[in-house]
Amino acid sequence: MAPELTRQRQADRSRETRRKLMEATVECLVAHGWSGTTTTAVAELAGVSRGAQLHHFRTRNELVTAAVEHVGAQSAEQLLARADAVRARPDRTRAVVELIADFYASPMFTAALELWVAARTDPDLKQVVVALEVRLGRECHRLAVDLLGADESRAGVREAVQATLDLARGLALANQLTDDSRRRAKIVRRWAAMLDSALVEERS
Repeated sequence: MAPELTRQRQADRSRETRRKLMEATVECLVAHGWSGTTTTAVAELAGVSRGAQLHHFRTRNELVTAAVEHVGAQSAEQLLARADAVRARPDRTRAVVELIADFYASPMFTAALELWVAARTDPDLKQVVVALEVRLGRECHRLAVDLLGADESRAGVREAVQATLDLARGLALANQLTDDSRRRAKIVRRWAAMLDSALVEERS
């Protein structure tokens, strides 16, 4: 077998192992929380050896932050994939707000929440998580602006977009202990109507 082909196959296997570990980490965080998400438990769930896990991620902090960032990036890609359909809807603003609310109500948010709580009392983890939060927050804001067709040069528009993201995150938090979907849907509809009033002038 040619050396180049061998290296390519090794690289493919390495990427697949990392993917399995990161997806297993998020699954473990959602099911068992921070305390139950050990590197041993993740390796077992991912179906990889402990040695392979340590090769890619030396510590639990490295593993968990990489996993949340990975799933966050995937979720953002999924939002982008639905962008054209959302923009084409006559009730565009409502469609976007619903999409954002669903995004935050996903398992990714639950996993990230476990990470944030742990980071509150762990200085090393906090430093990494704050940087991760800044990156994901900027990307979510950029996507929301794009989906809404918002002009942030107008007074108050940037704040309205950010309020939408903050509202969606708060609603997702309320959904952690009980199913809050019915109440969330009502609030999302009402907020979308208010947001649309703020944006309709700039689109005309």
